[in-house]
Amino acid sequence: MIRSITGRTSRRRTRVRTRGWAGTTATAALTVLAMTAGCKAQPADSASAAPSSPPRATATDDAKPPAAQSPPPDASSSSPKATATPAPKPDPQGTTLMASGSEGKQVRELQARLRQIGHFDRSPTGYYGSVTVAAVQSFQGKRGLSRTGRTDTVTWQKLLGMTHEPTAAELNPPTTLPVTKPDKRCMTGRVLCISKNSRTLSWMIDGRVVSSMDVRFGSQYTPTREGTFSVYWKSRHHVSTIYHTAMPYAMFFSGGQAVHYSADFAARGYSGASHGCVNVRDEGKIASLFAQVRTGDKVVVYG
Repeated sequence: MIRSITGRTSRRRTRVRTRGWAGTTATAALTVLAMTAGCKAQPADSASAAPSSPPRATATDDAKPPAAQSPPPDASSSSPKATATPAPKPDPQGTTLMASGSEGKQVRELQARLRQIGHFDRSPTGYYGSVTVAAVQSFQGKRGLSRTGRTDTVTWQKLLGMTHEPTAAELNPPTTLPVTKPDKRCMTGRVLCISKNSRTLSWMIDGRVVSSMDVRFGSQYTPTREGTFSVYWKSRHHVSTIYHTAMPYAMFFSGGQAVHYSADFAARGYSGASHGCVNVRDEGKIASLFAQVRTGDKVVVYG
């Protein structure tokens, strides 16, 4: 009996121990499972959670964002800033009224006024070219102004004060070059006064110029003779028997040399020359002259 009781007691103790070990094993297994699950997600407030990247500065931070985190600079910010162009200083001679390339009535008036006081040596054209620039510079230099060659308000006012309003003949003179002072032989009677220097012919009566016109002379091989002559023959529809060319309104004064209209002169200007005659290029003017000149009127040709 004693062994039987002892045996049962031992078996009960064995079961208790077995149950205790099983409980311990289950508890350990739950602990391991909890630790394994916790390594994939750290609590938000865990002090041991290490950030995967440095914290970014926010708009409320006092420090500037790290350079690596800064956005790339805008292309426009890298380009040089435009600087303001300083305003040009006002011209001490005032506003420019006319300059090289200008054209029109005011330019013609400018040229006529400059011609009155000897700064422009030809007929007004109405175009502001290099000759006009040089004429304005000459005028400015003699008046103590800057030689700009531009007609500004100060230059224009000074010029107005020294000249008179141009006449119609001054604005649109009959000849390209100014008519020179007539030779003393032209001052009496009815005279065709012809100047080689100014390349002009003036029809004069008792020292008064009735009309003037551009003329062209012979070449160095066939020069126009100089001296005092007289018209000995007039031929309205003359044709040269030597050169077989037309010589309308011919007024002969020395052998075969005559004053007459030249279509070639009208077309080519001074790039050509006559065979000794005095060519006129304005047909209207020589037609009028032909009607007034008489046989026996004086002809003076001088250099």
